[in-house]
Amino acid sequence: MPLSNSNDMLEVQKTLVHEDVLSESFVCNLDKCKGACCVEGDSGAPLEMTELKILEEIYPLVKPYMTEKGIETIERTGTWVKDFEGDLTTPCVDDNKECAYVMWENGISKCAIEKAYLDGKTHWKKPISCHLYPIRITAYPEFDVLNYDRWHICKPACAFGKELKVPVYRFLKEPLIRKFGEDWYNELDLSAVEYAKTI
Repeated sequence: MPLSNSNDMLEVQKTLVHEDVLSESFVCNLDKCKGACCVEGDSGAPLEMTELKILEEIYPLVKPYMTEKGIETIERTGTWVKDFEGDLTTPCVDDNKECAYVMWENGISKCAIEKAYLDGKTHWKKPISCHLYPIRITAYPEFDVLNYDRWHICKPACAFGKELKVPVYRFLKEPLIRKFGEDWYNELDLSAVEYAKTI
C-alpha cells in the first residue's frame, strides 16, 4: 500500500505530500496573470546547491535572451545570490521584485533560461523550484515535504484548473518526474486514487 495518511500529509517513498497537492486544481493561465510569479515576491527563485554551477555555466547562452536590467544585475551580483534569509536564489532587479532572468513576450513575463532551452541552446530547462511552482519543497535530512503554495496572483490558474478538472500534481507531472523520478510519480498517482476514496 503506497499511501500513508498522517493528518493532512501523504507519505510517498521518502517524501511527505500535502493533501492539497492532490485535491486542489491548477493550470497556469498566462493570458490572465501575465507571468506575475516571475516579477512579484520578496526574493528570487529558490535554488538548489547543484544548480549554482549550472547557472554559471549556461549564463553566456542565456544572456542574449535577457533584458538589459537583468544583464546589469547579473554582471553586478553574479548568477545567483543569498537573499535576506540566507537562502540561495536567483538575483532580482527592482528592489527584489523582477527575476533577473525574466524576458518579455507580448506583455507576458517569461523565463530567459527556459527560452534558451526551448531553442536548443542549453540542456537545462530552469530551476526546479520554478518548474514545480505552485509546489514548494522543504528539504529535511531524511525526507522532503511538498506543500501547495497559495498566492493571490494565481487565482486565474486555480479557476482554469477547476474548469479543466486538473489537480496540482497532474499539472506538474513533468517537473515532479524530473525531481523524483517516474516510479515516485506513479506511486503518487496511485496514492491520489486511494486518497480520493477517503474524502
